[in-house]
Amino acid sequence: MEIPGYGKLKFGAVLFDLNGTLGVEGRVPEDVKKLLVKLADRCTVVILSADTFGTLEEEFKGLPVRIERVSTGAEKAEIAEGYAPYVAIGNGNNDVAMLERAELGFCVIGKEGAAVDALLASDVVVTDVRDAIEMLLDERKLIATLRE
Repeated sequence: MEIPGYGKLKFGAVLFDLNGTLGVEGRVPEDVKKLLVKLADRCTVVILSADTFGTLEEEFKGLPVRIERVSTGAEKAEIAEGYAPYVAIGNGNNDVAMLERAELGFCVIGKEGAAVDALLASDVVVTDVRDAIEMLLDERKLIATLRE
């Protein structure tokens, strides 16, 4: 995808943080799951999580996504590199390195807030993960935000 004045974006995977990004307290809304299925038709969708609330497998059972368990931000960034080039979507301090190394980083400032360093490491800021996914599904929305 070519974004005027910004450059060309190329990625094969979209990596998501779970808590505070895709859902709250380990639960992901059904409409967000449907958007993930649409996105998975276009690229690899990966959920990176420490599974704080113990819901990881249950929430994504039967969905066309990959699950990667992580303990630290460094581990999250290391696993993310294996999917490069990638888009990262997160909100916490443990997402910063993954966001910095991404072709494109989204910070989600939702109900659980966002870490300032995650915000500063991102290219796009949204208040709902649905908006980030919809921007990836309709590149015109992304172009409208990023073009110079």
